[in-house]
Formats: sequence, C-alpha cells, structure tokens
Amino acid sequence: MIPSKAYAELKKRMMEISMLNSTAGVLHWDQEAYLPAKAVDHRAEQLAQISRLTHEWFTAPQVGELMDTIEASDLITDCESAEAVNVREWRRMYERETKLPVDLVEDFVRTTSKASSIWAEARKKSDFSLFQPSLERIVDLCRRKADFIGYDKEKYEALLDEFEPRAKVADIEKIYSGLRTELVELIGKIKDAPRKPDIGIIKRPYDLTRQKVFAESVSQAIGYDYKAGRFDEAVHASCNEMGPLDVRVLTRYYTDDIAEGLTSAMHEVGHALYDMTRPNKVHWGTPMGETASLGIHESQSRLWENMVGRSNEFWQYFFPQLQQLFRKELAGATRDDFYGAMNWVSPSYIRVEADEATYNLHVMLRFDMERAIIAGDIKVSDIPGEWNKRFKDYFGFEVNNDANGCLQDIHWSHGIFGYFPTYTLGNLYAAQYWSQALKDLPNLLDDFKRGQFSRLFEWLGEKIHTPGSKYDAPDLCRRVTGSKLSHKPLLDYLYEKYSGIYGISRN
Repeated sequence: MIPSKAYAELKKRMMEISMLNSTAGVLHWDQEAYLPAKAVDHRAEQLAQISRLTHEWFTAPQVGELMDTIEASDLITDCESAEAVNVREWRRMYERETKLPVDLVEDFVRTTSKASSIWAEARKKSDFSLFQPSLERIVDLCRRKADFIGYDKEKYEALLDEFEPRAKVADIEKIYSGLRTELVELIGKIKDAPRKPDIGIIKRPYDLTRQKVFAESVSQAIGYDYKAGRFDEAVHASCNEMGPLDVRVLTRYYTDDIAEGLTSAMHEVGHALYDMTRPNKVHWGTPMGETASLGIHESQSRLWENMVGRSNEFWQYFFPQLQQLFRKELAGATRDDFYGAMNWVSPSYIRVEADEATYNLHVMLRFDMERAIIAGDIKVSDIPGEWNKRFKDYFGFEVNNDANGCLQDIHWSHGIFGYFPTYTLGNLYAAQYWSQALKDLPNLLDDFKRGQFSRLFEWLGEKIHTPGSKYDAPDLCRRVTGSKLSHKPLLDYLYEKYSGIYGISRN
C-alpha cells in the first residue's frame, strides 16, 4: 500500500476510536454528575461494551500492518511532523494495548464503573469495609495488567507509564527525595514562624450560591469559554474533555470554607483551559491534539490555582468584588488578611484541601502506599491501618476516620494506580514554567492587578498547549525553560511567598 494512503486509513480508524472514547467520556461525566443510583449496573455494561469495541479496533493486526508500512517510508522523516508524532505515539500505545486480553480490558472497565458508586457510599459512611471487596478486585486487575504489559523492576512502573509515558520510578524517587527534605524544613519553619495569618476569615459561613457566582466570574475572567464548557457540582471535582470545544468542569463548594470552593474551581478551570486551547480543532482524535502527560496537564491546573489564584496581585483585583458579594462576612477584613488566609499552611487530613507546602507530602504518601499495594507488600484489608500509621509518620497526628484517611480520594475506585505521582510532577512543572513566564513576560504580575490574564494565557498556549504530545514531558520542560525538571523552582517560589506572610527566611 502507498504510505500516504496507509496513513490516511490509519488516521480514519483512530478517529473512529476517538469518537467512541469521547462517547464513553460523556457517559463517565454523566455518571459523576447526574446518573441515578439504580442505573449504575447498566452504565457499567455500556462502558464495558465500548471498551471492548475500542480495544478490538485499536489492537487489530491491520493497525500494526498500516504502521509497518508508514514506518518503512519517508513519510515520517521529519520527527516533529504530525504524521511522525502520531505514528510514534500510536505505536507506543499499540505495543502496550496488544499485550492486554480484551476480556481483561472489559472486566476492568465494568468493575471500576461499579466501584465508583460503592466508594462514594463507603466514603459517606466512613466505612472502608464497604469498599474493600471492590478494591481487592481492582488491585488484582491492576496487577494482572502490569504482568501482561511487562516491567523491569516492579509492577508499579507498568501502571505509571499509562499516565506519565516513559517515566521511571527511580527518577521520581530521586526528585521526591530532595523535595521531601526541603519541604519538611520549610514546614517546620512555618510552624515556628513569628507571625501567622488569621485562618478564620475564610472559615466563616459563606452562601453557596454566591460562592458559585464568584467562582464562575473568576473562571470567565481568566479565559474559560462557557460556550465550550459547563460548570456543575459533584462529590469529587474533575475536568472532563468530551471532544473539541466540549469541556465539563465538576467542582464542589463548602459553606464553612470559601477557599476550598474557589481553589477547586480554579484548579479544574486550569485543566479546562489546557483542553480548550490544545490543537484540538485541527488534531482532535490524534496524539498531536493530546497532552504530553498527566504531569503536564496537572501543571496547568496547579499554575492557575496557586501561582495565579493565591497571588497577592490576583486578590488586589478580585478582593473588592468578593467584598461586594459578602459584605457581612468580610466586614473589617483587609485584602492582606484574606491573602494571608488563602495561603495558610497547616498539615491536614485531606489532600485536595491541603496547602501548597504540605500538598506534596500527601502525594508522596500515596506513591509509597500504591507501590506497596501493587507489589503485594500491603494487603487491601490492611490499607486503613497502614495508611493511618504512615500518615502519622508524615504529618505527626492521627487519622480520625476512613473518610479523612484512605477513602478520601476517588482514584482507586477508578483503578488508576500510578496516577498520583503526576500531581507532584505537575507542581514541579508548574513552578518551573511560572519562573520562566515571569522572565519572558515583564511586569506580568501587574496584569493581574488589573484583572488581565491574556498574556499568561497566550504564553502558556504557545509554549505548552500548542505542541500537544509532540515532545515528551521532560523534553517539553527543557524546551520551555532551558533546564531539566527540578524541585528548586518550587521551593524558590514557596519561600518567596511565605517569607512575606510568615516572616521566615531560607537560611
């Protein structure tokens, strides 16, 4: 077959698969947002059937033959061309997926789809025993997946590769080691700091409807396109891309903590902005229109949530608007008071509610737990006790119940072991990109004081969004910042912020 015709046929097949996957995405979103409780089993069968179809289509021998033809031609001579990037990534995924039996793929989707609602009920009742049978099944399926895919030293690496392509556990351990040491030192300094903000400002009762109005106005100001997206509420906040210019944000609000609802919204909108501005219109359904890794995706949510949404300059513009909505609640409070409270540092139970300094310790705890669970060193029945023990070692206090402990995250019910490390990688990439943006865009923070975010949005679009998966995550970082990934920019950023709030110094 002529290589150009082979590529056209391959792309057509992949676009059909992407269309099915996007249909599954709508079903997943609906399950999180609106699905009636009694419809869970039928939804699981719908998703399982789609997973079987997409797996069979993707792993068909014809797909491999088409790629063989293209790879033997000069069609992909330019390694940065759309054809070369797409075939490279399709080959990587093909080699991974062809190792997995279709029955395992279908069973995995069916099991995890049902497990999500079971997890939600177990979390609500703070009873791990309700979720334990489902999790035992999921862990077994994850281990089988890893065995089929193959790995060098430990099963976990095969699962990690699904979310952070080509990442190695040893590399993540090396980064975590240096980061953990300096974070513990920073947190210790803050604990003994000479001054501390008043957290009570954000812990007062705040009307949920007005919180949502404010969060949506902020999201629109930073670039969220409501003609291409939705804002809804769910137990677990998330961002779901259904297709080009169809992005759904799920978030949640709290009556007794205005910061959590706002930062959750900013975080998910950060994901959405990336989804809305990747080259989806032209390359949707192909790797060129996808993200380089989940760590890169996470970098965008954390940058908008923290570097922008927790900055003093951001609140110079938005605090007066917040005061207009909450006159009684913020009576007597100053912008500096509110800014300090938004950057309060104190160890807490819940990862998604954690401050910037302690957040990564939560991720490291999960990284250690997941590796041990997948390796078989921790039995599923022993997870609550092991979690509580390790949590105390990390944070210095006891976990009071399962909902605040091992049941707090939805990820294991979805079977996505190997996902958690991308959160810390995202924080590290975010800080490194932020440092570079400040160099490339003079007086950027002055823009925020005027409620202007377009320069940052456009810079991120050009440097990070537009390349899609043309480069892998480490290469993209080097191209944007001139350096490999390091924990130093994150520590620099945190010390600069907290020195002003807490009166601490790095030396």
